[in-house]
Amino acid sequence: MTLDDQRQYRLGVAFGAISALAWSSSGLFIRHIGADLMTMLFWRGLFSGTCVFLVFVYLERGRVLSILRRMGWPSVWTMIFSATSMITGIGSMYYTAIADAMVIYATVPFVTAALAFVFIGERPSRSTLVASGVALVGVLVMLTDGHGEGGGLFGKFLAAIMTLSVAAMATLMRKHRDVPMLPAMAGSAWLCSLVTFWFAAPLTVSAVDLKLIIVFAIVQNAMGLIFYTASTRRLPAADASLLTALEVPLTPLWVWLVLNEVPSPATLIGGPIVLAALFGHIVYEVQRNRATSSHPPL
Repeated sequence: MTLDDQRQYRLGVAFGAISALAWSSSGLFIRHIGADLMTMLFWRGLFSGTCVFLVFVYLERGRVLSILRRMGWPSVWTMIFSATSMITGIGSMYYTAIADAMVIYATVPFVTAALAFVFIGERPSRSTLVASGVALVGVLVMLTDGHGEGGGLFGKFLAAIMTLSVAAMATLMRKHRDVPMLPAMAGSAWLCSLVTFWFAAPLTVSAVDLKLIIVFAIVQNAMGLIFYTASTRRLPAADASLLTALEVPLTPLWVWLVLNEVPSPATLIGGPIVLAALFGHIVYEVQRNRATSSHPPL
């Protein structure tokens, strides 16, 4: 590895860590914003979509129109799946414990592997199948505390929809690698605002809540996506996944430390099982890929 490669790798690690840190702040914003869910989603999508699009225009400059012309149905479906994940993801943390929502979301790499196998014929590795089975056990354990808690169960249902949406989006983007990422993500945020506008009360939001929502949109959503995109340009996919997966334990950790939102006993048991499956699988794949690259076939 050359000095420039090492520098790019270190930059990729830094960008990936920043994106995970940005995304992990979602729980704190959701718990501090007093506006109703739909109003919060409307303003968040409006500001985050505009921020991402402005960054896209700045980065691409003279290529903006040509890139936008190449956006076809794969980009449209990417926007739909991304908008769905935004609405259900924020909704899941709004209606249930942050830790519960993030534990279910932690299974997204394995759900993605299943969808990729069914729809694009990408066969999962043995380690993926083993880790998927372990993660499923952890989720089932975690869900055992939801009986009789309607709001909690609804939030967990939304977390499951979020996981499926993100997995579908990842599978689609894997099949259509030429999908423009930043304009599609900006469009998905605006689509989120369009959908929630009919159920929101935008003019009733207080000045304090509006300021928090603007910071929420820029810091958590837009900044996380921008730094993640920069990270994936410099790191192998497995290494980038390992870094951004830090969002899963960090999100409930901040809420626990700042707001004393203690996870349920079932989550404290099932959560570590899911996280062990997730991180164990990623670490194994990183080591296997590095071993393969250091010993290329003759």
